[in-house]
Amino acid sequence: MTRTARRTLQVTGAGTAALLALSACSSSDDSSSVKSDSSASDKLSGTVTVFAAASLKESFTTLGKEFEKQHPGTKVTFSFGGSDSLAASITGGAPADVFAAASPKTMKIVTDAGDASGTPATFVRNQLEIATLPGNPDKISSLKDLTKSSLKVVLCDKEVPCGTAAQKALDASGLKLTPVSYEQDVKSALTKVELKEADAAVVYKTDVKAAGDKVEGVEFPESADAVNDYPITLLKDAPNADASKAFIELVQSAQGQKVLTGAGFLKP
Repeated sequence: MTRTARRTLQVTGAGTAALLALSACSSSDDSSSVKSDSSASDKLSGTVTVFAAASLKESFTTLGKEFEKQHPGTKVTFSFGGSDSLAASITGGAPADVFAAASPKTMKIVTDAGDASGTPATFVRNQLEIATLPGNPDKISSLKDLTKSSLKVVLCDKEVPCGTAAQKALDASGLKLTPVSYEQDVKSALTKVELKEADAAVVYKTDVKAAGDKVEGVEFPESADAVNDYPITLLKDAPNADASKAFIELVQSAQGQKVLTGAGFLKP
């Protein structure tokens, strides 16, 4: 082989090695770039807007703060109220990411309208209890005692899950009760007793527990016939879907369930 030929081969070999090195470097850069993009997409930010049943106020507020702590740069805002009115707001176009209802019936309003993303999942259950004045001065010990004409009793509106459940318990007992008022959500019913504007109200165990010494709770066996399942769902047009999915995961996690059962909710 001539000196010129050998020189040509050496240059060609060097060029090939350089190309391979450049290719490897490029491949390495691409890999680090993908990894960087992936980690960036995993970082959640922005506001998560949650529409939730009034009875979830205390536990969801706690979970919202925990979520913000776990994901710096996020904020969870809540709209608490009667599940029926919240569902109507959602189907009416109110911007929200997550809906947590106090009954499958009120959740169905949203799913039937095509406003839910995926299938709602039951994350807790809740049972009714009678809330009386502190010390239970009227000696209320049963659901039947609430039918006494001398008592001022408050119920949730029949369209609200706690009102539907109360009516179901009354029907199961064959009892008829005419309240002094029907309230738009469970917190409003409880407040009537806290302010001594009513002698008793049929609310959830969780609300009696949250009220502390402002009221006294009286259990009644008929409540077992009217336990409410609480479903939660991501909404179809959620402005912040990724962070909202993560909030739902927190609610369903062992940590979330500990907060909820600690508030008096039953496991699903």
